[in-house]
Amino acid sequence: MARRARKRRAPAASGGRPTGSGPAPSSGGAGASHHAAAHERVAASRSELNATAADAGVKTSRSELKNAAARARLEPLAPGERPTAVTVAAFVAAAIGIGNLIAFAAGVKIQGKTPNLGQVLPPVVILLVAAGGLWRARYWAVLGFETLLGILIVYMGVLLAVASNLVAVLVSLGIIVPAGVLFWKLVRAMARLQLPERPQ
Repeated sequence: MARRARKRRAPAASGGRPTGSGPAPSSGGAGASHHAAAHERVAASRSELNATAADAGVKTSRSELKNAAARARLEPLAPGERPTAVTVAAFVAAAIGIGNLIAFAAGVKIQGKTPNLGQVLPPVVILLVAAGGLWRARYWAVLGFETLLGILIVYMGVLLAVASNLVAVLVSLGIIVPAGVLFWKLVRAMARLQLPERPQ
């Protein structure tokens, strides 16, 4: 009987609250709200796509649903926000453009010949205009810079295929790898730039 009395009084000694009676405070509240908002956008996007397809009398394919879900998972940009990849691209474009001007002013020769101003100025202007557009997070600037990156990657890939020494291989890879990573990051940034801005 004494043992039973002690067992009955045990919960009261802990303040009358059973263990595990309340949920533990969550440390990932912000992450949970972000995922919840993403799920809501996915559901809304699918519903809108299905409604549009139903109105048109066509069946929505799985690929279209997957594309809509991928777009809905992207977080819209806040007013004035610029994706990190776009900022990096702006600095890269500006650095290459200014570097070409400095090299021209220093009299650097290419294959034993000094290029004239008409050969140097057009790409410099293009790069500096692209840098300004990227800094302002303009879609056309991101698209144009991605085109330049794509041309550069293909060109360096051809040089890599015909490289005859280790130095040429390392130089080609040293350009292809970072250019490819930046290209991939800009693809996602372009998708976010097409979304409506997130309200303040």
